Amino acid sequence: MEAKFKRVVVKIGSNVLTQKDGTLDTARMESLVNQVAQLHQAGVEVILVSSGAVASGRSEMKLQKKLDPVSARQLFSAVGQAKLINRYYELFAKHGMICGQVLTTKESFGTRIQYLTQKDCISVMLDNKVVPIVNENDTISVTELMFTDNDELSGLLATMMQAEALIILSNIDGIYDGDPNLPESKVITEIEPKRNLSKFIQTGKSSFGRGGMLTKCNIARKVAEEGITVMIANGKREGILLDLIDKNSQVTHTTFIANENVASGVKKWIAHSESFAKGYVVLNEGATEALTSKASSVLLVGITEVGGEFVKGDIVKILNQDKEELGVGIAQYDSDKARESIGKKGQRAFIHYDYLYLD
Repeated sequence: MEAKFKRVVVKIGSNVLTQKDGTLDTARMESLVNQVAQLHQAGVEVILVSSGAVASGRSEMKLQKKLDPVSARQLFSAVGQAKLINRYYELFAKHGMICGQVLTTKESFGTRIQYLTQKDCISVMLDNKVVPIVNENDTISVTELMFTDNDELSGLLATMMQAEALIILSNIDGIYDGDPNLPESKVITEIEPKRNLSKFIQTGKSSFGRGGMLTKCNIARKVAEEGITVMIANGKREGILLDLIDKNSQVTHTTFIANENVASGVKKWIAHSESFAKGYVVLNEGATEALTSKASSVLLVGITEVGGEFVKGDIVKILNQDKEELGVGIAQYDSDKARESIGKKGQRAFIHYDYLYLD
């Protein structure tokens, strides 16, 4: 096999790893692990983002009383994650390989220090030929702090780890130009940047996961904009990972074409950090025009309003005078100091251009 990527993030959805009754599909897991082992032998670094813990735990438990959704998720994930990672460990051991578990939360991507700490952890695992298996730590994540689903997590990881490709394995062959259940519908094989897909996307969610094809598309588009090839494919198709990474394969799937103009690592992090914003600033008309017409920093003299409570180094949203979002950036002042300095000239930039990402 001639591999076209050297480092990939592979997200395996719940509907790929579980059967209809919610139990783990151990045969499918073994097939995917066998493929990862072959890629490993070919010199391809693979980071797995694996769903299935909650579904696996649910199938093990016979609840004595009804639980609220958050408590149920915590319980199922605690039981299911142990079962899931133990199975992965056994399967990789058959190939003489070691895997390691990385549990994370959305908050862990919200500050630059925690972001880099996670990156260092996964980097040292890859350097020592350990396969990272990443999942959200559902035992401590509550509703407002959850990732949309593991699609969002996989996108953040692909960017963080400077992967060449993100592979999202679902239970269908890709993005269809119509209802996937209709025989006349066909898979869209390539999606260029900025292409409008709203009329093609089904809004339904999977049986065991939190996300749907709309989420996958939004994440795929964002990651591709940052210079990473994204592929959505059917994880139940035999040999799918090998086919996707083989330069000579023509397996059916959807590819989001990577943007050739790649931003810096810091700007990539900022681009994915909108949901971590602690506050916002509103710009006047002149500052808005300056920001959108040429590369420039956000200056206090152009700010008319500061909202929320934040400290220096936090992510804040940048809004125009109509409260429409222009982008996000890293604040160089806390919210109190920013309010005191609204409209003042001669101050250092509130957000320097190097730490600014515009939509």
